[in-house]
Amino acid sequence: MQSFDFQSSIRVVFGEDALDQLGDLTTELGSARVLLVTDPGIIRVGILEKALDSLKAANLDVFVFDGVEENPTSRHVADGVRFAKDQGGIDLLIGLGGGSAMDCAKGINFILTNGGRMENYWGVDKATKPMLPSIGIPTTAGTGSEAHSFTLIAQEGTHQKMACGDKKARFRTVILDPVLTTTTPKRVTTATGIDAISHAVESYVSTRRNFISQMFAKEAWHLLEKSFEIVVNDPENIEARSRMLLGAHLAGTAIENSMLGAAHACANPLTARYNITHGVAVALMLPGVIYFNNQAVSTLYQELHPVSLHERVSELKAVAELPERLRDFEIQLEALPELAKEAAKQWTGRFNPRQVSEVELLELYELTY
Repeated sequence: MQSFDFQSSIRVVFGEDALDQLGDLTTELGSARVLLVTDPGIIRVGILEKALDSLKAANLDVFVFDGVEENPTSRHVADGVRFAKDQGGIDLLIGLGGGSAMDCAKGINFILTNGGRMENYWGVDKATKPMLPSIGIPTTAGTGSEAHSFTLIAQEGTHQKMACGDKKARFRTVILDPVLTTTTPKRVTTATGIDAISHAVESYVSTRRNFISQMFAKEAWHLLEKSFEIVVNDPENIEARSRMLLGAHLAGTAIENSMLGAAHACANPLTARYNITHGVAVALMLPGVIYFNNQAVSTLYQELHPVSLHERVSELKAVAELPERLRDFEIQLEALPELAKEAAKQWTGRFNPRQVSEVELLELYELTY
């Protein structure tokens, strides 16, 4: 059998109303002064209040930074660091929300403990000092950020995504409470859901895949594939919500050990240049990437879906009424070469099962145009 090196050390607490355990789980990590990182949407739907009730019942001092926006930049991280320092000492961070809140919490942890700027940690294992313990609580079933050690923070100004990875930044504890996802608007449910599906698909065939990462990715695919349509059409179905949330987490666990592929490499420039929501951008590119990769990994794709994985993913996109073409976003044909040039710089592309350069990435954009 293939040799591998698989790392996983996150405590996962899963179940309806698991958020009620937040105070006790925080206390178990030996913390008293907590920075909770979230966004205004989480406050509006009442999730923050529920989290604070549990933390305050455990007699913890909690400071809320709610300055997170979609696709956080280095500015949001810097704002959070300043806020944390103003409180006079923090010993634990909580990321509560979608991938943006959790990524921002990780980013704050980097700078608060190791100093400098996010650009200093672009890459892997750039932090030299210990980081604070942290807890991740996803409110969407999508990014899987709670399951891995990378944070994706965009450069302020250029909006280029910086993937900053370090095992020390990984959440010590994760709370998966499907009840929290019932407040998610349909457009967010579909975008994050298809993102999770792409994580399962791309990590299953990446060049860094191994036996255990594939086990996680395959189970993630099955949970997500059979639940996505249900959640889109029946958003109150808590059983389907539970499977989506767990599937997204398992896909994130697979990413930690196998990385992604060309769909994400192509998606990031679309988000940076045209402000297309990340999940929507990935959904645009994924069917074409599967089609492109099929000659290299057709057997693996058949292990996920025996007939046509390309067609099944397209069916799921249609159910969610996700856009099919780049031209739907008024992207000009002449812009594709520059997009391909930017996509070739993305770290995820190097793990695609078929080698991609600007030439192949341009073909993928043209296929989706």
